[in-house]
Amino acid sequence: MEWYLAYLLLGALVGFFAGLLGIGGGLLLVPVLSFLFEAQHLAEGNHLHFALGTAMAAILYTAAASAHAHHQRGAVNTTVVRSMTPALLIGTLFGSLFATQISPRYITLFFALFVYAAAAQMLLAFKPRPTRQLPSRVGLSLVGIAIGAISSLVSIGGGTLSVPYLQWHNVPFKHAIGTSAALGFPIALGGTLGYIVTGLSLVNAPSGALGFVYLPAFFLLAAGSLFTTPLGAAAAHRLPLSWLRRAFALLLVGLASNMLLKVFG
Repeated sequence: MEWYLAYLLLGALVGFFAGLLGIGGGLLLVPVLSFLFEAQHLAEGNHLHFALGTAMAAILYTAAASAHAHHQRGAVNTTVVRSMTPALLIGTLFGSLFATQISPRYITLFFALFVYAAAAQMLLAFKPRPTRQLPSRVGLSLVGIAIGAISSLVSIGGGTLSVPYLQWHNVPFKHAIGTSAALGFPIALGGTLGYIVTGLSLVNAPSGALGFVYLPAFFLLAAGSLFTTPLGAAAAHRLPLSWLRRAFALLLVGLASNMLLKVFG
């Protein structure tokens, strides 16, 4: 029961930060889930892949809820979403397939480097200058494949990549956030299906696993975030977000560094 409580509390924490800072939570979920699965002796040798698959599945709920909220406010560029969705599904499927075929050492290294880059973006408050126009459907599709593949490798909703890209192409900030939220659902869907399919042949799969998605953790993470996400969104209007964003970035750096030390130390 203590493991189930840990999943529930983790979901509550991630839900609060998702509402507070507008993040999907995958960058926080993966290192913590990897630690919990390893401590629980869950699928020895595959705990990182289970962390990636379960984190991606957990993003489904928050991505759908966020996309719906932004769509109601007219902040979603439906043309971009329609153009990129098929490519995102293809990219996430291939990305998750690739992730399960390579050594956890290299996945850990790639994940940590990505976290460092994302944390630097938060710490420096980097915003690209809007100097370009959106490309054609073909161009958006190529970008969608790349964003989908990278997102599934690190189990994120893609906002870290898609928001700066859309801003760079003259999409207003609020519409970039809303459109990125809508793009997060096909990313989470394609990545989840990929981790499920690639994990079905696993011989030592633990009870309660569907591919590389550990269902008890998935349901409890979703339950934990159900009530805290609105609380985080409400707190966003009262708390100093710039300092909280920096603190969250430093937390991510610490978690990623700990993963590196455990694998390469």
